[in-house]
Amino acid sequence: MAISGIGSGMDINGMVKALVGAESAPKTAQLDRLEKASTSKVSALGQFRSALSTFQTALGKLNDPALFEKRSATSSAADTVSISADAKAAAGNYSVQVFNLAQTSKVALAGYDNSSDALGSGTLSIKVGDEALDIELSNASLTDVRDAINAAGKDSGLSATIVSDPNGEGGARLVLSSSQSGSDHDISVALSGDNLGELDRLAFTPPSAADANFEPTPAGTDPREARVISYSRDANLAIDGIRLSSASNTIEDAIEGVTLTLKSAQSAEALDKAETIKLGVNEDKGGVRKSITEFVDAYNAMLESVNKLTSVTPVGGDNSEPLAAALVGDSSVRAFMSAIRGEMSSSSSNEGVRMLSDLGISTQRDGTLAVDNTKLNKALDNNFDQVNSLFTGKDGLMARMDSKVSPYTDKGGVLDSRTKALQNTITTVDEQRESHAARISKLESRLFAQFNAMDMLVSNMNSTSSFLTAQLDSLPGVVKQNKR
Repeated sequence: MAISGIGSGMDINGMVKALVGAESAPKTAQLDRLEKASTSKVSALGQFRSALSTFQTALGKLNDPALFEKRSATSSAADTVSISADAKAAAGNYSVQVFNLAQTSKVALAGYDNSSDALGSGTLSIKVGDEALDIELSNASLTDVRDAINAAGKDSGLSATIVSDPNGEGGARLVLSSSQSGSDHDISVALSGDNLGELDRLAFTPPSAADANFEPTPAGTDPREARVISYSRDANLAIDGIRLSSASNTIEDAIEGVTLTLKSAQSAEALDKAETIKLGVNEDKGGVRKSITEFVDAYNAMLESVNKLTSVTPVGGDNSEPLAAALVGDSSVRAFMSAIRGEMSSSSSNEGVRMLSDLGISTQRDGTLAVDNTKLNKALDNNFDQVNSLFTGKDGLMARMDSKVSPYTDKGGVLDSRTKALQNTITTVDEQRESHAARISKLESRLFAQFNAMDMLVSNMNSTSSFLTAQLDSLPGVVKQNKR
């Protein structure tokens, strides 16, 4: 509600507010524009930096020499032989036959009525190939023997379990297993001592593996007799007709840079027909192709972000001011895009593949990149090493482009410095608002004081005028005007 002057009847409050508003409005509008513009640019620079960082990541992936050193390896029967290859592997094709897998030794010793009965005391000597393990036992049960073997054989890969026949015919049997595969690693057991008692029945020397043709011991008439469950054995295979043997089913030294993992033997029928498993090692062209596509996608995504941040959108009629994005006309953006485009159109001294267009990568009318997959595949098939040289190395295209991006994305770089300067401007705007508010408050107080003083003066003058009029009217000889 307006407050009128007591003496003058004027709306002093309204007049002061109007004067204060007229004085404050231009500066307030200026600070609002500056704050809005600075905040918009900070946000836009953040988006620009994020787009550059994503693009820079794609550059780094394509500049990694390991990408071109990777090998793809295939097997026509991966459930029988799987294959992997590293950078040392040469491209090639191989034929493999798997006659048998490498095996470990496993034996079941003589059976006892009860695994908890005390059997005797003495020294248990377990031999796996040329390695021997001696275990001292005292009044031990079959359970004690198992636990002692597991504790002593932990580091050598020897373990023991007890298998009990529910029908009681086979009794409780100690089963020994070794993790060492390959020929001449069969398990044998010997005992020595004066008080062996029933422990002596654990002694076992397996029949010759060659005589048994590596087959398990057939079940005899006594279900409690010791028997071979599996013999230790080398894996036997042939690579391109060359017969090889291996103590392990993982073969790393037969072909340089290639690891074969044998998973099962071929059937007798397949071996009789001389059927082979086809293995192939090639450059990982699929991985390179994917990284090149990711680079193109990352560039297009960055370009889309830049276009949004520098766009001008018409609004309304012909006389309406267009809507300009925060980085329209920004010199940093122009300089960056000019540098990147310059590198992308440059050529190297390579033979066969000298620039991106040789890979089928071309610039469209809207500035985006497109890939001709047919041309790219042809370049990868015929000039793989030249593609590697184009992209990688300190003088490669990716390194040169990264050198254009880094000054913008690095800490303390172009965008970092500009963002800090804009944030300082926003801080200054806040300080100017506080200073402006204090000045306007003082102006308002001064105007109220001046208007109130004027109002009092007018009030006093009105009082004096009324007094003088009354005095003059009371003088003798003064003729009053008739009033109707």
